[in-house]
Amino acid sequence: MTSLAPSAGSSPVRDALDTFAARLSGLRPGLILAGLFVALIAVAAVFPGLLAPHSATAIDLNNPLAPPSWQHLFGTDEAGRDVFSRAVYGTRLSLGIGLGATGIAMGLAIVFGFTAALAGGVVDAIITRILEVFFAFPALLAALLVVSIYGPSATTSIVAVGVSSMPGYARMVRGQVLSVRGAGYIEAATALGHSRATVIRRHLFPNAMRPMVAVVTLGIGQSIVWASSLAFLGLGVRPPSPEWGALLDAGRNYITTNWWLEILPGLVIVLFAISVTTLGRAAQQRLEGAGR
Repeated sequence: MTSLAPSAGSSPVRDALDTFAARLSGLRPGLILAGLFVALIAVAAVFPGLLAPHSATAIDLNNPLAPPSWQHLFGTDEAGRDVFSRAVYGTRLSLGIGLGATGIAMGLAIVFGFTAALAGGVVDAIITRILEVFFAFPALLAALLVVSIYGPSATTSIVAVGVSSMPGYARMVRGQVLSVRGAGYIEAATALGHSRATVIRRHLFPNAMRPMVAVVTLGIGQSIVWASSLAFLGLGVRPPSPEWGALLDAGRNYITTNWWLEILPGLVIVLFAISVTTLGRAAQQRLEGAGR
């Protein structure tokens, strides 16, 4: 009689672990490292106390401008504060600025892109001309203009970076909608008697926005870099806030004598931007493959 019991070497847990290991072995080492670094940044944003060995605001006037050591991985600043701990505690604010700016940019891009593509005619021409006017100004210059008018703050940085990066997203959204609008399944849904709103909600919007998921991922890293650039120029979040760009602004006066105040926080920004870009590129390739 044949036994129906599973073999000793097989179990649902073991099969799941084998499947996970097979998928993990198929990933590039750089992609794995990027994922681990982004996960570490996420932990720092949610639970900074798990990674920061010191307080972000504790002043130690007996130990100012100390070089990197095991006790202070990124050294200390002019007030004796641990730079590594300040970078960890600044992750939440920096990541919030990046997410907020990207959200504003994508929200405005959806409004302008969908309106232009679906309305067509004169409306499309007007919106396209408006976007071209925005494109005439470099994005960072437009962000500088907004911040200089309303004053430096975290909220201003989010709005400035979001609005200045909106035209690029809007153009991509418009192109995606125009591409998907002529697809066969859109015509089939219309022929079946579905209302225009239903076709847009159930078919057009999901399929047009699916490739934009990877673009949004890339935009988060770009937004953080731009916000840090504003802070470095003194037009972003101001010290003593531990935001990453503010750390660069505070350390630029010591770059020739105490390099760690500038280089190490800057390295965190660069590594995060590279990691997010790597993950975004991988997601984009996977989505394009799924689309094909």
